[in-house]
Amino acid sequence: MYWIDSHCHLKAFHDKCELENVLNRAFENNVRKLISVGTHFDDWDLYQQLSTHYSNKIYYSVGIHPCYVNEDWLDQAVKVESFWSDKVKPCALGEIGLDYFRLPKDIDKSNRIRALQKECFTYQLHLASRLECPIIIHSRNAFSDCLSIIDENELDWSKVVFHCFSEQTEELNEISSRGGFASFTALSLYDGNHSIRSALKKQGLDRLMLETDSPYLPIEKGSKKMNEPKSIPMIGEAISRLFGVSSNQVRKNSCELTEAFFNL
Repeated sequence: MYWIDSHCHLKAFHDKCELENVLNRAFENNVRKLISVGTHFDDWDLYQQLSTHYSNKIYYSVGIHPCYVNEDWLDQAVKVESFWSDKVKPCALGEIGLDYFRLPKDIDKSNRIRALQKECFTYQLHLASRLECPIIIHSRNAFSDCLSIIDENELDWSKVVFHCFSEQTEELNEISSRGGFASFTALSLYDGNHSIRSALKKQGLDRLMLETDSPYLPIEKGSKKMNEPKSIPMIGEAISRLFGVSSNQVRKNSCELTEAFFNL
C-alpha cells in the first residue's frame, strides 16, 4: 500500500524548474499518487498535461479559487466544463468556495468581493452537480456561508470535501452529519491546534483523507522551506500516534477512501 497526497499545487515547483526532483522525492517516499488542485485558468492546462504524462500517478482538478475571483470570473468559469470533454478528465471540481480572510477594510469593496465570490461559488456548484463530480471546498473565515450555499444548492454531500480543515468539532459535525468529508494537513499537528486535532479524531480513521497543500503548510510551523508531497508519510505517522494505531493502518484507510472519493 502507498500514500496519496489528496491536495497539492505543483505549478509552484514547475515554475521553479524543481518539479521532477519534487516528484522523485515523493515517489521515493512511497507517495505514489498526487492530486494537483486547480485554482485559476493559468494552471489548468499544465495540470492536465502532467496528468497525461504521469498517468495513474498525477491527477488533477479544475476550479476557480475564491481569492482569484474578480469582476471577470465568468470568463474563466465558462471554460471549466470543457475539461470534462477531454480524454484526460479532472478527478474533481475545485478548489472552490469562499475566503473572507483578506477582505479590504473598505466596507463597500469588501461586500462587493463577498458577493462576487458567492456568485462564482454558486455557479461552480451548479456545474459540479451537473457533472456529478467530487467537489473540493476552500473555506477560510467563511464556514457558515459555505455551508449555507452548499445546502441551498442541494448538492450530494457525499461528493464534498472541505480541504485543509481548520475549524472545530462543531463545524466538523455539520459536515459529517450531511455526509461530507474533511481532509487534514500538517496544520492539525502544530502546537496549540488542539481543536483541529479534536475534529480529526471526531471524524475518525474510517473517514480520513490526508493532504500537504504544498508548497504551503510545512511540517514544522514557521519553516521557510517549501512543503512537498513527500511530507505525507510524516503527517500520517504523526496521526497514527494520535490514534494509537500503526502508520500502515493510517496509510491503508486514507488511501482507500481517497481513491474511492476521487475515483482514482
